[in-house]
Amino acid sequence: MPNNSGIKNDKNVKMLTLYSEDDTQRLAKQLAALPLTGSVWLAGDLAAGKTTLTRYWLQALGHKGAVKSPTYTLVEPYSITQDDGTTKSVYHADLYRLQDPEELSFIGFDEYLDEPNALVIIEWASRANSYLPPPTMFIDMTQSDSNDDKESRQVTIRLSKAGQAQGLDVSSLNI
Repeated sequence: MPNNSGIKNDKNVKMLTLYSEDDTQRLAKQLAALPLTGSVWLAGDLAAGKTTLTRYWLQALGHKGAVKSPTYTLVEPYSITQDDGTTKSVYHADLYRLQDPEELSFIGFDEYLDEPNALVIIEWASRANSYLPPPTMFIDMTQSDSNDDKESRQVTIRLSKAGQAQGLDVSSLNI
């Protein structure tokens, strides 16, 4: 991840430190409250917390039951009933094992991205960035050590031009 020390928190960029799994769950609830559609690209090393964040995010959106890692299936679909009775389609993709971005066309990945009001959360999107359309939001997660030797996560949330055009605002996200 590039050095973000010069980035200040504004409506398009937010930097946070997660010190616990509870912090991750709080962030996921706030992300679920955003009117996000399109794709969100999650970046970070192995074990940075991408799948954990996604699991809590899906639960905060109202998913009941287990959240499977799509490491081997590439995509896990979720149809989540909202409080108003409508259904929200959410697709959790993990492209870590993707060999060639063209594989996505074989599984009909374009249909997920073209579905109106759907949210597509993509781990390891960089493996197919030449194939994928620009996301609504980027979330970069990195592990770091805090002063008391406990592991923490540095999270940078950044809206793309598409996210900005949707009128999204990440300035209120906090832990």
